Amino acid sequence: MPDSPVKGMTQTAVSPPVPAPAGANGQGAGASVYFRKGFGLKAEVQAELASDYSGRLVDLLRSREYSLTAGDTTVRLAREFGFCYGVERAVDYAYQTRRKFPDRRVLLAGEIIHNPHVNAKLREMGVQILEARPSGIDYGITRAEDVVILPAFGVTIQDFAKLREIGCVMVDTTCGSVLNVWKRVESYARDGFTSLIHGKHYHEETRATASQASKHPGAHYFVVRNMEEARGVCDFIEGRLTGTALMELFAHAASPGFDPARDFERIGVANQTTMLARESLAIGAEVGDAMARARGVEYAAANFRTFDTICSATQERQDAVVELLREPIDVMVVIGGYNSSNTISLAALCAEKVHTYHIEDASAIDPESGVLRHRPPGSKEDVEEAGWLSRPGPVSIGMTAGASTPNNKIGDAVARIFATRGISAATIE
Repeated sequence: MPDSPVKGMTQTAVSPPVPAPAGANGQGAGASVYFRKGFGLKAEVQAELASDYSGRLVDLLRSREYSLTAGDTTVRLAREFGFCYGVERAVDYAYQTRRKFPDRRVLLAGEIIHNPHVNAKLREMGVQILEARPSGIDYGITRAEDVVILPAFGVTIQDFAKLREIGCVMVDTTCGSVLNVWKRVESYARDGFTSLIHGKHYHEETRATASQASKHPGAHYFVVRNMEEARGVCDFIEGRLTGTALMELFAHAASPGFDPARDFERIGVANQTTMLARESLAIGAEVGDAMARARGVEYAAANFRTFDTICSATQERQDAVVELLREPIDVMVVIGGYNSSNTISLAALCAEKVHTYHIEDASAIDPESGVLRHRPPGSKEDVEEAGWLSRPGPVSIGMTAGASTPNNKIGDAVARIFATRGISAATIE
């Protein structure tokens, strides 16, 4: 039998991002209650999860070595794709929360994951998603009697403290891989190192990660989006760029009161877990080399740290795409939210080797007109392309999906790709 869309989860109680209220992990005492363990309702929500997210064509692809051929059209699916363990756990826990508290108002601190269909389904279930603004999440409507789900990305220490102050029930679905990065950043802060974070400064996960530095007075963080921005830090370290010029470029991505001359004396590198793993490792090496050139190898050995904190699921999906692209592929289709960082990384990786289409879901594929709506890597706008699969002769389409994309949406896209080539679902099966 194929794996169910949400696998069994073994949860371990962990410390919340600030000292836990009395009775953390479910035993209420005082003003607030904090849950990170499951409610024991997995069996009760399993059928609903399977109905909402399973994909028949994805199961068929798995059973046929991740490749389906009908007529002159072949679809090849990367061997690691779609929902990762952290996403499965978060969605499962959100469903359990709704079942556990049927008479309470359930709020979600921003999107549970970056997939519009999953978030829309939670809204249908009566979960209200609080707006995530550049300044943070607005908790203005939250009351002590509410239940608030913390998303897979986690929330900032300041958000957590605010929810404790309100006194609501907190249900924490933060991914374990994210928690591991938090521990790394907290250790940097404790030891007097500035956290140089490879990530998107506005992303929920990076905001939550950066906030971990505030656990220790005087600790700081600095966020770089890519190698180009990291080289700006290297230019400062090696004296090619002034601190004033650096902060003119990066004030939006640095902790308050950041002083490059003081705060880049000791550096520890971390990353948003969904970034391109290859680039995260290269950034760590580049900054470490710059410090060694500027201040000496011994100084760098004592005052520079770097660790690979990309989550295993992100790495596996990127590795699977690299493996797939060793086969003859004419085009790649990458499915996932346009605001999904790990999906964007997958699309960028594919685009290096083959013409790639990043689509949010199957509705982007119109079999009747032959038009595809997609978002090119690096763009912020959708474009439409007619005749994208109208080439003569055999065609091989590679596919993958971000870690927040459910199997049914992948299966829908497979069906529409074949339909674009004039092949019915019955023929595929």
